[in-house]
Amino acid sequence: MKEKIIRCAIYDRVSTDGQVKEGLSLDAQQEALTEYALSHHYKIVDYYADEGITARKKMQNRKDLIRLLNDVKADKIDLILVTKLDRWFRNVKDYHNTQAILEAHNCNWKTIFEEYDTSTSNGRFAINIMLSVNENECDRDSDRIKNVFDYKKKQREHLNGKPAYGYISVKKKLVKDPETRHIVEDTFNHYFGCYSKNATIKYILGKYANEQNPPTMYQVKRILTCETYAGRKYGIDNYCEAYITWEQYKKIVSTSDAKIIPHQTEPFLFSSMIKCPICGKNMSGFVKRQKLKNGSVSEYKRYRCGAKFTEYHNGACISESVIEAYLLDNVMGELDRELLQIKSKEQEEKQKKPAANPVKIMGEINRLNLMYQKGRIDDEYYDKQYSILNEKLSAAQQPQEHRTIESYTAIRETLNEGWYEMYKRLDITHKKAFWKGIIKEIYVDKDSRQICGFKFML
Repeated sequence: MKEKIIRCAIYDRVSTDGQVKEGLSLDAQQEALTEYALSHHYKIVDYYADEGITARKKMQNRKDLIRLLNDVKADKIDLILVTKLDRWFRNVKDYHNTQAILEAHNCNWKTIFEEYDTSTSNGRFAINIMLSVNENECDRDSDRIKNVFDYKKKQREHLNGKPAYGYISVKKKLVKDPETRHIVEDTFNHYFGCYSKNATIKYILGKYANEQNPPTMYQVKRILTCETYAGRKYGIDNYCEAYITWEQYKKIVSTSDAKIIPHQTEPFLFSSMIKCPICGKNMSGFVKRQKLKNGSVSEYKRYRCGAKFTEYHNGACISESVIEAYLLDNVMGELDRELLQIKSKEQEEKQKKPAANPVKIMGEINRLNLMYQKGRIDDEYYDKQYSILNEKLSAAQQPQEHRTIESYTAIRETLNEGWYEMYKRLDITHKKAFWKGIIKEIYVDKDSRQICGFKFML
């Protein structure tokens, strides 16, 4: 009777450069596994290799292991060869999940440099012990690496990988790259002149296409969205040299285009600034075309909520010219009103008693509790005083809106004498930049569906 040929799969894995130096490279593993398979007259079905992947990573991240298991499920494999147990698994849970798949399809596995036997209870027990030890070693290594990274972050060192465009690593610190810093600076200058990511990307890619190290579209997008360029990284301020201030970064975030509108030749003035009165989402612009009696076509811009087509609510639909006229008519009056309100409030604050201190109130509550515990006051007195103090504490802990005349400085400079005549001479791009620079949100009344107010960009 002809002996059955065992169909064999060869699996190897390496996670670090250090393991390559120790002789555990993929080529070294593959050579040893191939020699073993041929010496035992196995038929090699395929080679499976995961490079740069630790055995403690989620199984779905080990792409060739997933491909191997799919072939096992297709009953293409009788035996899997690996060099050592830790090349196969270092995680008890994933091992048992994989073993269940192998057993369901009559597939075995074998280590060529170690003796493991899954056919006996003692053999399975030994495998579980070794996997537990390996898992514990990985956890300790992970903790050590995390501690090292935490220390490096405190020292504001560049950890690893290629620095962001516009930066280089000098003595483990991120500093501005002298060869590309002018491109990054130009990116921000252009954005703050038009407040459009799409326009900025188009401008930068066109202007610097012939540079020695031109940025890609992805890199320009990242420049306009990554807080590293404001000097902040891993939640730590002043981590590296900054191209813009933190206030400028927050302004980019708050004024960024809500979405990209393809094939749009002319920008909308108020994109991402108008809130839907029904669902609170940003209203987006579209062009309304209407055929006139004389045969010509009239085009005008309007804004509507995109959710009206998915959530089926009857939201507002407002013309851009109506919004622009409302702002032109009301922006100076609203500015004067808010400045007057701040001045009046400042006068009231001067005449008021100093604000209650939450720490002091908590001290009074603690003393009240102590007197009650010692029996020096009765229940009625305690309840009354506790209620009074608790109300004072709640009022003292309420966040107070703090606006000053100085916070309106940039807006007052924009709306200086002659601003209206200047505005009428602007093109559409600079009109958009004008409104983006002073207005944060525009509000629509829920009942009338008309513009009812706006909020300044402070």
